Amino acid sequence: MQVHEKIRSIRQSKNWSQEKMAEKLKISTNGYAKIERGETKAHIPKLEQIAEILELDLMELLTSREKNVFYFIGDNSPNNSNSQFTGTSNEITFEMQKLQLTIKHQKELLEQKDKNIARLEEVIQLLKEHNHKADDNL
Repeated sequence: MQVHEKIRSIRQSKNWSQEKMAEKLKISTNGYAKIERGETKAHIPKLEQIAEILELDLMELLTSREKNVFYFIGDNSPNNSNSQFTGTSNEITFEMQKLQLTIKHQKELLEQKDKNIARLEEVIQLLKEHNHKADDNL
């Protein structure tokens, strides 16, 4: 993975926009986008700044190894845990696809649960109406 690709991947893993990175670097969004596309070669001082913003050591940013390490840093809520994923690009892609399928399945389960709750609420309402009518007939 080339440096500009690594920069883009890490930025995306943090869910940051190119605009946010450009703002942090105090450059135009277009100028930053050119760095990510590899159209502009960033000099060492700019790479140091990028590495600092991405919370990396400059050598981590510059070295290209068979394995890539990505840190997904979230908020500090009690239910959140910082995660570290290590592996080749293919392994990470496969794991991401598995996670996406898991998320999709969880969403489907939540939708089904919501439908079940709505049906039960309808049944409860009908029972209340039925009981109210029965009380009126007494």
